[in-house]
Amino acid sequence: MKTFFPIIKTSTLTRNMLIQPYFIDQKILDKKHIKGLGNNYSWSSKKINKEIEKDLKKGIKNFLLFIVPFSKQKLPEDFSFHYDVIKNIKNQFGKDIVLLIDTCLCSITPDGHCGVTNHKAIDLQQTHYSLGVAANTYLEAGADIIAPSDMMKNTTKYLKKTFGINGFLNAPIMSYSTKFNSSLYGPFREAANSSPKKFDRSSYQLPVKDRERAIKSSINNAAQGADYLMVKPGMTSIDLIKEIKDNTLLPTGVYQVSGEYAGLNLLNKEKLGDYINLLHESLLVFKRVKADFIITYGARDIVSYL
Repeated sequence: MKTFFPIIKTSTLTRNMLIQPYFIDQKILDKKHIKGLGNNYSWSSKKINKEIEKDLKKGIKNFLLFIVPFSKQKLPEDFSFHYDVIKNIKNQFGKDIVLLIDTCLCSITPDGHCGVTNHKAIDLQQTHYSLGVAANTYLEAGADIIAPSDMMKNTTKYLKKTFGINGFLNAPIMSYSTKFNSSLYGPFREAANSSPKKFDRSSYQLPVKDRERAIKSSINNAAQGADYLMVKPGMTSIDLIKEIKDNTLLPTGVYQVSGEYAGLNLLNKEKLGDYINLLHESLLVFKRVKADFIITYGARDIVSYL
């Protein structure tokens, strides 16, 4: 199996380790600006290819897709819009790009939770079923990497099993393996239409104060077959990366989440700092702590400076 994001031993920030997120929203006809996220928009499925082409010419080849369907489903089974988006992109760009697909249910469930709910609790069996249907659909459409962000127990193990059954045994998984129950996800939740209702996500996302549990979560995902690990939010998790890598020997990256990135844009907007300098500094810190890949909404902006 190809290693898309190997462990990098230098502290040099390179374009190959950057991942640019994209939102594709079925209800949007053209584009819609995402509040707080600078030069980032939610795109229509008809416009997305042209934007990816622009970023590819700038030197970005790694893209993480968040696909937002028009209709909500209590038990998600229909991922046909996702399939069409992925297939269309891969048909045009093929191996010129690495296409990662965020695999979660928050943008498709009526209550915005990352799993199927029953009253005020997660139904793990039904959640795994829907995640399996989603992930296999994405792989059939041509996705390069499945990136489960649901934070449910044993999702990686479940997906590996279903991949084996469906002929995708070697499909790589980039697990959101250490994901905190953070207040820094606001702009993302607006773009993905995924703010949770009825109850919060503390039953499945990690408490910020629990370092031991955070590290153990990544170790568990590694043991279940994840190929890449991730900490999220990035800046508040930098103390975890070395220990995670030492314990798992797997490439480990960071997600500079929407709230972190929005802060950089706000400083720039208020003329309290230069955007490029702020962005570059924040990414250099991630590289200094030996992150092997970085998901940032500013990948397209920083690439020409590397």
